[in-house]
Amino acid sequence: MPAIEVGRVCIKTAGREAGQICVIVDVLDKNFVVVDGLVKRRRCNIKHLEPTEKKVDIQKGASTEEVKLALDAAGLLKEEQ
Repeated sequence: MPAIEVGRVCIKTAGREAGQICVIVDVLDKNFVVVDGLVKRRRCNIKHLEPTEKKVDIQKGASTEEVKLALDAAGLLKEEQ
């Protein structure tokens, strides 16, 4: 299983945004991370994420704009639309 780390691209598996692509922007503790990207920036239980092999190059706490630019650069925005 890919590591839970800043920049890891994940798929949400639970909640209203299930199936959406998101990126981990901060790791809070062993259970929670902050995600952003094609989902609203929020705290998320790692049990509700499916990490992928993909990783984008962002800084910890990157803005929504920076996350979307990194996803676009990696060609991941087009998959959803």
